[in-house]
Amino acid sequence: MFATGAVSRGSAENIIPPPPLEARDFLPVDPAKAKLGQLLFFDPVLSGNRNISCGTCHDPEFGTSDGLSLGIGEGGSGAGRDRSPGIGENRIAKRIPRNSPALWNLGAREVKVMFHDGRLSVSGAYGNGFDSPAEEWLPPGLDSVLAAQALFPVTAQFEMAGDPRENEIAGATNDRIDAVWPIVAKRVRTIPEYGQMFVDAFADVGEPADVTMVHVANALAAFMSFEWMSFDSPYDAFAAGKVDALNNEQKHGLELFFGKANCSTCHSGKLFTDQDFHALALPHFGPGRTRRFDPHARDVGRMGETDRLEDAYRFRTPSLRNVALTAPYGHNGAYASLRGIIEHHLDPEGKFETWQPNEAVLPRAPWLAPIDFVAFDDVRERQRLKAKVDIVPVLLRRDEIDALISFLNALTGTESVKGRLGKPAHVPSGLRAD
Repeated sequence: MFATGAVSRGSAENIIPPPPLEARDFLPVDPAKAKLGQLLFFDPVLSGNRNISCGTCHDPEFGTSDGLSLGIGEGGSGAGRDRSPGIGENRIAKRIPRNSPALWNLGAREVKVMFHDGRLSVSGAYGNGFDSPAEEWLPPGLDSVLAAQALFPVTAQFEMAGDPRENEIAGATNDRIDAVWPIVAKRVRTIPEYGQMFVDAFADVGEPADVTMVHVANALAAFMSFEWMSFDSPYDAFAAGKVDALNNEQKHGLELFFGKANCSTCHSGKLFTDQDFHALALPHFGPGRTRRFDPHARDVGRMGETDRLEDAYRFRTPSLRNVALTAPYGHNGAYASLRGIIEHHLDPEGKFETWQPNEAVLPRAPWLAPIDFVAFDDVRERQRLKAKVDIVPVLLRRDEIDALISFLNALTGTESVKGRLGKPAHVPSGLRAD
């Protein structure tokens, strides 16, 4: 988040903040596809065991995240911070390795990379428009990087697929990733209401049998883009010329953000992100994501995707739009408050040393306790993390941090944060929507 990687240049009077975000900054959305995507997003039919939906971990009530540091996927019950890790044979075997990212403004034209480690990006590398974990097996015809992203949670064992012994979707993941998607698409299109909606929404679907996972992903992307398009914050009004849209403390925070605090070094542009990767020495916990043959339970960040040592412990800069709604913060949700994550950015090494596990929001799961903090307690891993810091410490007074927090709250939308279509009362599968 609030990266501080360069010395401030110029005074506050010379600061030119980015212009307001506008409707033209987004890809167009077909209303029929968005309505279809709304139902799919909250329908557990997409999951292997028909017990978890996209909306489980991306709950509008928690800023389109889940309020947890590390999510609880397949095997859990409930939603948001009330989600429990389950009991008995069905309890979770693993926490989701990273914090559930917020979905605000992912339909913006400038969004080119997804996931904390950037393992999905717009690219011509495989001839299908994207560089992704599916490589050349990613199907053509996806409308955007957001649509491409929608293909992957259904293939992940601990997110939505489940154990390979439990259902055919999870079993197909042991074959090849593209074996999963036809099964999911068939589940959806054979539900009469869905089948007709696809025929009505897509020009290339003449009958339900024509529906593929590409249509499902494009509908999900249309909904996410439409539902969580947010550019009506006080900051947008201020940047458009309404000088009283920000109060004095927020204006002071703006000056600090683009000046002394150096936040805009990485949180730049209309979305307040450079879409690049930076190492912040955030304390590690949970199962993490690492390279294929790495024996350590840790998270190496971007290096896990590129296999380049210089990318170790670097993570994507998140957008700060509606950031006040999306706690906890960091790629693993290490901090439950904006103040906590700001203070970490101002003094990465110092805060790394004083961080305590109770600062994370982790539902109690005693059977996972022995491994939750194994990397955090590893002396050598701690040294490696501290050795990779891309940001320079900055000294701010407490009142200046208060001003930064006030400014960040001014990045929160007004009417847009309420959504547009909302949660459906029921879904066509007849399953219980979260």
